[in-house]
Amino acid sequence: MSDRGPTILVLGANGLIGSFIAGDLIRRGMTVIAAARSFTGAQREQFGNTARQVPLARSEDVLVRLLAESQPDVVVNCIGVLQDSPAGTTRGMHLEFVEKLLAGLQALKHPVLLVHFSIPGAAADDRTGFARSKRAAEQAIAQSGIAHAILRPGFVVAPSAFGGSALLRALAALPFDLPGQLARRPFATVAAEDVANTVAMLAKGWRAPDNATAAGWDLMHPHVRSLGDALASLRAWLGMASRRRIRLPYALLTLGAWSGDVAAWFGWRPPVRSTAVKELQRGVTGDPRAWIQVTGIAPCTLDEVLHAHPATVQEKWFAQLYLLKPLIIGVLAAFWCLSAVIVLTVAYSAAVGILTARGYADGPAQVMTVAGSVMDFAVGVAILFRRTCRPGLLAGIAVSLFYMIAAAVLTPDLWAEPLGALVKTGPAIVLMLVALAIADDR
Repeated sequence: MSDRGPTILVLGANGLIGSFIAGDLIRRGMTVIAAARSFTGAQREQFGNTARQVPLARSEDVLVRLLAESQPDVVVNCIGVLQDSPAGTTRGMHLEFVEKLLAGLQALKHPVLLVHFSIPGAAADDRTGFARSKRAAEQAIAQSGIAHAILRPGFVVAPSAFGGSALLRALAALPFDLPGQLARRPFATVAAEDVANTVAMLAKGWRAPDNATAAGWDLMHPHVRSLGDALASLRAWLGMASRRRIRLPYALLTLGAWSGDVAAWFGWRPPVRSTAVKELQRGVTGDPRAWIQVTGIAPCTLDEVLHAHPATVQEKWFAQLYLLKPLIIGVLAAFWCLSAVIVLTVAYSAAVGILTARGYADGPAQVMTVAGSVMDFAVGVAILFRRTCRPGLLAGIAVSLFYMIAAAVLTPDLWAEPLGALVKTGPAIVLMLVALAIADDR
């Protein structure tokens, strides 16, 4: 350990908890290395030369090399996924990654404290792959002999929003109430500041000779509210408490979760998925007494956290736009793909006829019709996948402008068409600009 204090390696420093902890430790003047698979431009600016963008969960060699180069005194593991997807499985990202991490730590020549984030609640209530893999990772850590502190936070409330925290803000802005059974589930919260304070205390108190540390704490306010009460506080925070609401049918919530499961296979990270609904049904509970007694932290209530960060127009815009984002992306993808399919099937003759009526030979007219339809379909598919969504939207805007200009030159009479097909291209371009503006996840 250096004279400046411990060197702290934060794994998963691009997520809600990891980014807040890394930023907090840096502000305290501690030596921090923030590592993640990818960072946003804002995060790279925040972390500066402490950031390490590496594929941690995909390559054991990369992880071992990062540990050897950084020589950390404390490792904070915030890596996790909610549900299986092409990006990774819950078992792979939780248990298998932790096993690789433990092997890498055991290979170091000095004792290291592992601060690992897990989930609260009784193991007997684990019903999802997410929960079971988290619990299995805990057991692997406990059996490793490595000094560790397992932190099981309740629902973390932070100034930023991502995943579950973004979902709750969006639910608070909707004109719906959750189904009664779900709204009554226990829902313990914890302030991100209290979580960061805990990590800082562990890091500062860690001393190499004291390598027998083994702690496991639930981090949350001792007064557990219901999920419905938490949403009521968020509505008041957003200034939307007076709006009338109707009870959301459970079937609609199930449909939303199923749609989220499908979207995940296209690379998106929707918070409304079947695992999220099952975890909410389970509730968020724990026993924070040991944590409070050992650390002396007096945890903040949800209302105290919200009052410390009053909502402004940016929070209101985000809350109201968040669940519209998948709808916008889905509508645009369907718009481009269906347009192509319609032209190539039931409207093929009419589409070719528009060109032949203006002097084009039948062969070139058919080639132009097919080529345009294939291009439209490719734009729709590109928009559907997260990795290609942004270039797909840009291509859609470019293609739309090309159609408008080409029509003005070649078929100007179509601008006066009764249904206004070309005129409607303008609003479609604006909607694609909106999708570009809200495309980022964090």
